[in-house]
Amino acid sequence: MSFTSNEATVAPDIGRRPEAARAAVPATHLYRVAWRWHLYAGLFVVPFLVVLALSGGVYLFKPQLDRWMYPQTVAPAATALLPSQQVAAAQAAYPGATVTKFKPAPAADRSAEVMLTSEAGRDLTVFVDPYTARVLGERDEKNNLQHYALKLHTELLAGDLGDRAIELAACWAIVLVISGLYLWWPRRGFKVWGTLLPRLDPSNRRVFYRDLHAVPGFWGALLLLFMLITGLPATGFWGEQFVGVWHHFPEQMWDDVPKSTAPPSEGGRADREGPRSAPAAARATLDAVVATAERRGVVPGYSVSLPQGPEGVYTVSVFPDDPANEAMLHIDQYSGDVLADVRWEDYGVLPKAVELGLALHEGRYFGLANQLLMLGACAAVVLLSFTGVVMWWIRRPKGRIGAPAAPRDMPLWRGAAAIMIVLGAVFPLMGLSLIAVLALDHLLVDRIPALRRILA
Repeated sequence: MSFTSNEATVAPDIGRRPEAARAAVPATHLYRVAWRWHLYAGLFVVPFLVVLALSGGVYLFKPQLDRWMYPQTVAPAATALLPSQQVAAAQAAYPGATVTKFKPAPAADRSAEVMLTSEAGRDLTVFVDPYTARVLGERDEKNNLQHYALKLHTELLAGDLGDRAIELAACWAIVLVISGLYLWWPRRGFKVWGTLLPRLDPSNRRVFYRDLHAVPGFWGALLLLFMLITGLPATGFWGEQFVGVWHHFPEQMWDDVPKSTAPPSEGGRADREGPRSAPAAARATLDAVVATAERRGVVPGYSVSLPQGPEGVYTVSVFPDDPANEAMLHIDQYSGDVLADVRWEDYGVLPKAVELGLALHEGRYFGLANQLLMLGACAAVVLLSFTGVVMWWIRRPKGRIGAPAAPRDMPLWRGAAAIMIVLGAVFPLMGLSLIAVLALDHLLVDRIPALRRILA
């Protein structure tokens, strides 16, 4: 699986120029090396890509699924009740629950949402009619279809281990796309059929599946690369490293959140029972916070997180379909003063690019057309995975994987090596896996004939 021959190489003629040696490498040698890497990368990433495509296809339609599965539609009326009255209705329906967040109705015909933690420890979203305060229903935030689709998409329902596996598969999928484009490139003259259009002749299974694999792969390559790259910032290892080094949001959003300051006469004193918060009369009300958000032009769809502890703040946040309308406000729970107001204009270039990429990745940016475009990408992933596996199964020798043998007399393929070095440097987890693969190739495959036969 290396970029040089697995077998003993033959030294070039003495005095032969390196450029001449490289020029003498047959194109078939480079093709076989690319094919070898494409096959091994494909066998590794295909199971992950299918899971990502299917789970992502479900999560793309979360807005429609939520409205279909949960009671979010109401009959509009002239005047809505106060936010505090809507929250009180949810609290009355769930005695002993702790309210953590409130989301005003985003449209006249939509319900408000009250997020709370029940006495049993369940995280629930309670849907409330904003005109009558009638509780319409609930959604268990850790036990619903969209939640499981997202968890499967981001971590395979396996926590950090699944997250790392997804990240590694996404990185190697980039190698798969790049090597696939090299294999697609016509070498015997350009022909429309078989290059830009598939030859759909079922009588020739090899040609049929080859074209169903190569042609859609070419047309979808840029979209697939976009999906992979825009999804990587959400991964645990690389995403955190990327955020730490390059992807700086304004610090007041999450890293340096302002604190509420209780009035000196109301601040209470610390004792064995912990800090005592100010009396309720000294606090800004939820109604006032919602009014502040409306007055400051925060777009509908925002939520208000309630203060946690005596120094906590109200946090108004919205991450709508158009990232240019994102906003986050931190409001003092006592005075009602706005301590921080962060908008799209305050983001750096990279945070803007990442947020825009994520909106497109999740199918949110330009409505249903965006969802259908990304659904098409998911379908392409499933098609390419299926046809790739079928091609491999048809061609492979019995009892062997069927990878093309590494060519003899193969000097270092500098272009491919440069691409792998860059990818390994940008994505450290992939770089470590590449080192491990090369070490196994050299230490085991080269030295164990039986293993070499199986992999060949």
